[in-house]
Amino acid sequence: MANRSKMSTKHKFVADGCFYAELNELLTRELAEDGYAGVEVRTTPHRTNIIVRATRTQNVLGEKGQRIRELTSVVQKRFNFDDGAVELYAERVLNRGLCAQAQAESLKYKLLGGLAVRRACYGVVRFVMEASAKGCEVVVSGKLRGQRAKAMKFGDGYMIKTGHAGQVYTDTAVRHVLLRQGVIGIKVSIFLPQDPQGLVGPKIPLDDVVTILEPKEEPNPEVLIQQQQAAEAARIAAMEAAMAQAAAVAPVEAAADAGY
Repeated sequence: MANRSKMSTKHKFVADGCFYAELNELLTRELAEDGYAGVEVRTTPHRTNIIVRATRTQNVLGEKGQRIRELTSVVQKRFNFDDGAVELYAERVLNRGLCAQAQAESLKYKLLGGLAVRRACYGVVRFVMEASAKGCEVVVSGKLRGQRAKAMKFGDGYMIKTGHAGQVYTDTAVRHVLLRQGVIGIKVSIFLPQDPQGLVGPKIPLDDVVTILEPKEEPNPEVLIQQQQAAEAARIAAMEAAMAQAAAVAPVEAAADAGY
């Protein structure tokens, strides 16, 4: 990351992708118990700002900011940043019920704690739907009961999986749970609500949403006729006044030409 200025454009894109993937994997493992919900990298010419989104930001910061400083030092040494060239910030998730990563981590620790699969999944679905989501789907696959692996799907509400709406409105997260009988896969998909401010969901409305506007008030025809008549009368009066003024000026000019 230190020699970005000497890279070609293609290598910069590849380096940025590798940096984000490795950073996301590090933070996912380190901050899993603190409700880690994603990371955002903002690059400026002099500094790289890394915003860590989590549900429990106080745990991310640590006592007197010690933990966030340790993470900053790890990132700086791993990616060869100069001193003061990288800075980590913690940002709280506004609504953790609409964050797929936070719900996937929550379900993961419920299963690790020994809670039944059905009860854990239905609890996550209900919590997400109570957080004003349009829809939710939880898929759990693996050796859930017995030696035969199978997949179970739990859902509620409205879910679009294809097209542009599926990319913009759907938040998806995948986690792997290492249980005694084997690995169980978790996939949580949340269909976000539309938000004009863009805080809890996308700003753009769905393609099939129809908004019916209130009709405009139609003017009364009698009032229109009266207004037209008044405007015509005013125009005629203005023309007559102009003609009268021109007639009054004409004799004075004729007398001046005659020498009187």
